[in-house]
Amino acid sequence: MEIQTQEIVVGGRIMTLETGRMARQANGAVVVHYGETVVLVTAVASKAPRLGIDFFPLTVDFEERMYSVGKIPGGYIKREGRPSERAILAARLTDRPIRPLFPEGFRNDVHVVASVLSVDFDASPEVCAMVGASAALTLSDIPFEGPIGAVEVGLVEGRFVINPTSAESSKSQLKLMIAGTDDAILMIEAGAQIVPEQVMLDAILFGHEEIRRVIAGIRAFQAKAGKPKGEYPLFLPSEALVARCHELAEDRLKAAMRAADKETREAQIAAVNQEVEGVLQEEFPDEVDLIPQVLKKQLKQVVRYAIIHEKIRPDGRSFTEIRPLTIEVGVLPRVHGTGLFTRGQTQALTAMTLGPLSDQQMLDGIGEEESKRYMHHYNFPPFATGETGPMRGPNRRAIGHGALAERALEPVIPSEAEFPYALRLVSDILESNGSSSMASVCGSTLALMDGGVPIKAPVAGVAMGLVKDESGYAILTDIQGLEDFLGDMDFKVAGTRDGITAIQMDIKIHGLAREILEEALMQAREARLYILDRMLEVIPAPRAHLSPYAPRIMTLHIDPEKIREVIGPGGKTINKIIDSTKVGEKKVDIDIQDDGTIYIAAVNQEAGQRAMEMIQELTRTVEVGQVYTGRVTRLMNFGAFVEILPGKEGLVHISQLSHQRVAKVEDAVQPGDLIQVKVVEIDNMGRINLSHKDVVPRPEGLETAVASGDHEHARLGRQERAGKHPARRSGPRREGR
Repeated sequence: MEIQTQEIVVGGRIMTLETGRMARQANGAVVVHYGETVVLVTAVASKAPRLGIDFFPLTVDFEERMYSVGKIPGGYIKREGRPSERAILAARLTDRPIRPLFPEGFRNDVHVVASVLSVDFDASPEVCAMVGASAALTLSDIPFEGPIGAVEVGLVEGRFVINPTSAESSKSQLKLMIAGTDDAILMIEAGAQIVPEQVMLDAILFGHEEIRRVIAGIRAFQAKAGKPKGEYPLFLPSEALVARCHELAEDRLKAAMRAADKETREAQIAAVNQEVEGVLQEEFPDEVDLIPQVLKKQLKQVVRYAIIHEKIRPDGRSFTEIRPLTIEVGVLPRVHGTGLFTRGQTQALTAMTLGPLSDQQMLDGIGEEESKRYMHHYNFPPFATGETGPMRGPNRRAIGHGALAERALEPVIPSEAEFPYALRLVSDILESNGSSSMASVCGSTLALMDGGVPIKAPVAGVAMGLVKDESGYAILTDIQGLEDFLGDMDFKVAGTRDGITAIQMDIKIHGLAREILEEALMQAREARLYILDRMLEVIPAPRAHLSPYAPRIMTLHIDPEKIREVIGPGGKTINKIIDSTKVGEKKVDIDIQDDGTIYIAAVNQEAGQRAMEMIQELTRTVEVGQVYTGRVTRLMNFGAFVEILPGKEGLVHISQLSHQRVAKVEDAVQPGDLIQVKVVEIDNMGRINLSHKDVVPRPEGLETAVASGDHEHARLGRQERAGKHPARRSGPRREGR
């Protein structure tokens, strides 16, 4: 196979697409080069369709190779294992815009794999994966109604930047991932530093212009290297089946969908479907597998017609009406902060845990970040929708919703300097009928405020929907599950009173004008402000104090050169501090930064204070002329060693123990005695000489000691300590010894 390439200028830099060199047995394979980032994307379709299903079986994987950033994987196994959270989110980014572009009734398995081979932190591998997937599918024989393009948009110093570099990203107020076709935006994923709606709208349209250039490049590549599209079977119902279903079900489904309560409505719809399905199975025995698909399409037509033409939503609300809200805080007594947010039949319980910075999550992946101190996790158990099912950890959807809530709240989390804690928020969805991710955003704000975290501003979120046909459109506020499933857009917007912090949007139709986007954003803003007002009625500001069960963190700064003294050999010193300040089973947590900042976390404040004092003692500097109270540690024939600070000993020469002559050291002091001493000298080798007699009064009538002998005694003591034993001398010097 001949190697073919195509260059596209994206964001002022050249992106090169290549095919024909790698993975040649795939239906389509493209290597994307952008800067020094290299991503291989393959697309493969199964030879035969999967029978007995009513959905398109698409799988997208994003494979991180640690060699791409020159790393050996951490842990015992030393090889890549389960996909990281970043890889799962990247796979979702690629999946969402391409999924609507496969033909209806296509049932062959399609597997798209993006393998990250080399990473340049100035060129996003996620963008390369999306462009590569579009190119691989377009060049392949797999039916695909693309191509699509994808870019990242940043906002740096007031200007929009396409595919910002690492340095630009660090200064950007916006991280907007956008994908679409020539005439439609299909997917938006954004995190922002409280950006106004008009700025966000301009950024989306700015990115779409660049997307059109990417698509033009892929089409030119297809003309050079594309395969003819293959003949794949499409499982579509006959016109007769569709007409008969319409005749039997339309009026009855109209009546059933008017029930405002979700359970009642679902039960009535299920009853209609069961009866109609029985009739259709007898009349169309060759199309039994397609009957559920036809019934779903009939329900979709009924709901959409009612919304657009009759202005009636399934539960009777107006287009801008939010379901009833119930807001509670402090519902779990021993948890550091809790919020229970209920909107209609969607309910999220969020619990916050505060921990020391050592609890932050370490990241072993291909990104620049190595850790994060703020984490948001989302759980969706099957009972939330009244169903049964296995609970085997978070799936891709749960990870995506948790990341969305995390992104929404991240701009308002106080900095490490302001609030030196690791924070973990867990949103458990207890009921669900639409927009549980936005309920978790609201519940998380409540939990943070209930826990006394000084957030910069409260955040709320709402999900918007769109129903559009040739005759008009309707934008729906606070969509429920049925409207999400049967509508054309799922548009989640979170933010503060002043602007947007996160967006996630998926669109299932072609052609979305600026006017519709703008109207949806402004309608979402009104809903967000309404929800914020209701939340602030319950808790108007973060609590003044942390929960009594949360750790208190104390901060001190030491000379970085003294860090090793605090840690000690093999961690001996720091472990001694932790053990000696333990209260019951609870220990303090000590986290030492490279710049000498030390964070001490303790639930018991007295224990934390003791640990701080011990560290301060350890790191105090011994100064000549200062008086210390020290403990005698050992005796020598020439004097006593006294520990004046933890780990710091000095010598009190025998001549410095008393104003009177001392014949034997043990006559004056014993090991374990506490005595006051004064630092009289620190020699050029760092050895400390002390005096006890300089800090005690001289007895009255005592003759002045022979001063000339004292310095010599000190000198001889230093020689003894150094292992030197000079010959004895006569006279006063010998007597001094």
